[in-house]
Amino acid sequence: MRHPLNIIPPDLPAALRAALEQKAQGLSRNDAARRAAAISQAYRSGKSSIAIRSETDALAYALARMPATYAAVIASLNALREVRQDFTPQSLLDVGAGPGTATWAAAQAFESMNGLSAIDANPALRALALDLVREESRLSTLLYTQSEASAGLRDAASADLVIASYVIGELTADRQAALADALWTKTSDTLLVVEPGTPAGYARIMALRSHLVAQGAHVIAPCPHDGECPLTMPDWCHFVQRLPRLRAHKHLKGAELPFEDEKFSYVALSRAPSPQHPARVLAQPLVTKVAVSAKLCTPQGLVLATIPRRDKSAYARYRKFDWGDAVFGSDNSHAE
Repeated sequence: MRHPLNIIPPDLPAALRAALEQKAQGLSRNDAARRAAAISQAYRSGKSSIAIRSETDALAYALARMPATYAAVIASLNALREVRQDFTPQSLLDVGAGPGTATWAAAQAFESMNGLSAIDANPALRALALDLVREESRLSTLLYTQSEASAGLRDAASADLVIASYVIGELTADRQAALADALWTKTSDTLLVVEPGTPAGYARIMALRSHLVAQGAHVIAPCPHDGECPLTMPDWCHFVQRLPRLRAHKHLKGAELPFEDEKFSYVALSRAPSPQHPARVLAQPLVTKVAVSAKLCTPQGLVLATIPRRDKSAYARYRKFDWGDAVFGSDNSHAE
């Protein structure tokens, strides 16, 4: 069975869309597209946000990347909420916050959230983030520290929910482990880390996961266990979130399709053991007239569940599953 949950959609919140559209008035879309492409190239080459030097750079980056980053973070938070339905965090620490994307997502996911803080070294992204939240009452009290992540974490207060989205990949391997320790130190309850859904992004997630599980962290999602990942290369654990493209978003990316698919990897870790251990759908299930086949990560390891059509109730349930869904209880009984 599926657990009932108010799923937060991947679309940017209306208030955030309105704020971005207002900021973009009078912006040369061709110039913004060139800036966004240059910034994207800088990130791919490891230069990170040093390519964002001005208000226009920051806005071009936000228009190009906020929709997809928000969609990946909200999908990860939905997975966390589904497993821990009693989780009502009061405070958030958004590390490597950029334009505040994860802050917006956390505020949408948890009505209980009221203490919001963020850290990022880039002054242009910080200024944009504070502009975007100014008219949104729940986010207008955001405390945003301009600082490199590790240094900012030393002085930051602990939070119920700590999020680091698309930030670990900006660091060298030795600094990634140090940042993992710093993030965990400031986590009073749950830590969420999101990275691109590439083999390299997955590897960073797995390294952080192993490092913190060894320190007593417990995996909440996506894994149904605290053990080693059962996947071996060239396979890797990642998920896809489809999101609508805004008109400006399409223009900046030179895209015609009204949607895009963001690939991401993530892990949610808690100081308390998971109350449930649902299996996770690791690829889009194959549905035929004869059976449904679903690749699952279960507490017992990697399995292929095959549900014949003659088992009408189970077949009906499994054909509704999508890549990334949690599979609770008896829904996992057909695993082989």
